[in-house]
Amino acid sequence: MDGPTGNRRDTPPSSISPPPSPSPENLRHVERMINSNHYTSPSRTIYSDRFIPSRSASKFALFDINTPTEGRDDSSSAYTTLLRTALFGPDAAGVAGPITPEKRESPSMTLPSRNIFRYKTETRQSMHSLSPFMSDDVVPGVNQIPVKAPRKVPRSPYKVLDAPALQDDFYLNLVDWSSHNVLAVGLGNCVYLWNACSSKVTKLCDLGVDDCVCSVGWAQRGTHLAVGTNNGKVQIWDAARCKKIRSMEGHRLRVGALAWSSSLLSSGGRDKNIYQRDIRTQEDFVSKLSGHKSEVCGLKWSYDNRELASGGNDNKLFVWNQHSTQPVLKYCEHTAAVKAIAWSPHLHGLLASGGGTADRCIRFWNTTTNSHLSCMDTGSQVCNLVWSKNVNELVSTHGYSQNQIIVWRYPTMSKLATLTGHTYRVLYLAISPDGQTIVTGAGDETLRFWNVFPSPKSQNTESEIGALSLGRTTIR
Repeated sequence: MDGPTGNRRDTPPSSISPPPSPSPENLRHVERMINSNHYTSPSRTIYSDRFIPSRSASKFALFDINTPTEGRDDSSSAYTTLLRTALFGPDAAGVAGPITPEKRESPSMTLPSRNIFRYKTETRQSMHSLSPFMSDDVVPGVNQIPVKAPRKVPRSPYKVLDAPALQDDFYLNLVDWSSHNVLAVGLGNCVYLWNACSSKVTKLCDLGVDDCVCSVGWAQRGTHLAVGTNNGKVQIWDAARCKKIRSMEGHRLRVGALAWSSSLLSSGGRDKNIYQRDIRTQEDFVSKLSGHKSEVCGLKWSYDNRELASGGNDNKLFVWNQHSTQPVLKYCEHTAAVKAIAWSPHLHGLLASGGGTADRCIRFWNTTTNSHLSCMDTGSQVCNLVWSKNVNELVSTHGYSQNQIIVWRYPTMSKLATLTGHTYRVLYLAISPDGQTIVTGAGDETLRFWNVFPSPKSQNTESEIGALSLGRTTIR
């Protein structure tokens, strides 16, 4: 018979002897032929023409990984474990999959602690970069990038003030917060000042039994307060001395809206008109703006003092410039009174407005391009809007039918928090000078203070001030 060496040898039929043992050189030759797919030449590295990493050329020491000894099945096992983790979570990473004939003889392999599969780079990266689903689940043995936790807004006010005779009138603006941290509130025929630092309450003025307060507005410097009255007058008061500086006329009916632009004061009234008043001059007003067909209930100057937005009971939103007597932009999409108006401090020309009971929508406008950006149906009457100075968020207060306060993230308009507590429409809203706290007022004759926005320096730090109530007191 033919032996391994290929030589012919005759033997007697009566006796059969075993073939001679193959030489070591022949055995190595046979093993090379059988394992040709896994054989690596000791003298050189074999590279494939396809882009497949070669284990012999991989820098395992760079990632503190022992050189694998199990061949190709190692990478397949690692990938299977990683894929199972991405699909079913970290708890499934250690669960063995179904046994197949191919896996029956393969020993199990632990998940590497570093990413092996990289090309021409020596920087370390998270194993999440291999996940096709970018899962945030924890992979055992892998360094995790800290995930930004959502900011928590306290659901309870940290202070409540009783405000007797605070009117339940949608068209009035009776609360404003100065840059000197003093809150002005119109209660009946009087104006009271509440110092947020000392909690001291001061009675600024009393209009008498024949008149009442319809609006209050602080100048930017925080030393002078404008007061709009039911008789159509606008008074300027020195808050530090509790002294009236002057009284200006012009409106025939109540003055429900006020807005400052440096030394220029704008007032809007029930007579449908807006008057521009320069307090440095002797005249009661320097110009008259006409356009609304019903009461003017909302006024706001832009942060650069170049544009004035006005809202009226005629469901219209108008934009005026510094010198116009007719509106330069007209927006007529709202279907109810527009009292809630707010300019964004983050983006020039971005204006938000809210409609009343029949509308319930917050709309966003770009006054630079004269375009309507988006609309959000809130489900209830929109009474006020204010932007955060520290983050790109805003707050809306509501009346019929839910009386809630909502913190929104812009531009997604996702709700960060919904705050409740008022039993009447939340008609009044002001923001503190540091941009962290808002105060809300309602016909339930209460003022509630909420910590809703982060500070400029620590936007990710949750404040604990809202968790503790500082008690309930009265503003007068």
